[in-house]
Amino acid sequence: MIKGLHHAAYRCRDSEETRAFYEDFLGLPFAGALEINTTKTGRDTQVLHTFFQMEDGSFLAFFEDPNTPFEFKDQRDFDLHIAVEVAREHLEPMMARGKALGLETRGISDHDFIDSIYFRDPNGYVIELTARRAGKENDVGRGDPQEILKRWTAEKRQK
Repeated sequence: MIKGLHHAAYRCRDSEETRAFYEDFLGLPFAGALEINTTKTGRDTQVLHTFFQMEDGSFLAFFEDPNTPFEFKDQRDFDLHIAVEVAREHLEPMMARGKALGLETRGISDHDFIDSIYFRDPNGYVIELTARRAGKENDVGRGDPQEILKRWTAEKRQK
């Protein structure tokens, strides 16, 4: 039934700052913008919805809604992060580029099945560039996920 991700959408503070990060820095094509002046329920609004296309055809999207408060807060990687895949040879150059631009830049982190670097975008979101390890292209963890979850849940409930 589900074919894949079309887009994941997030709020942004400023559409132009967001465009500069995702298009100019990360290299994602700025593929579309949709100005929304009326909601489907007929309420007046002023929202800009922007889309940045990834190689697989999916999009990262952002909503700027200057008339509605939205509290941005620093997120830990464990709270929220957006992970996008790159070829391994892009990690070091992107890390150097991020540092040269003064962006918060961390890595390279060895996660066994992937290697990753991290940036913080202008909105405060953590962006992970991740490269799959050879021979582990379909891995997303270690061991049987059902067994790991079962053990985790049992141990958590015992505490």
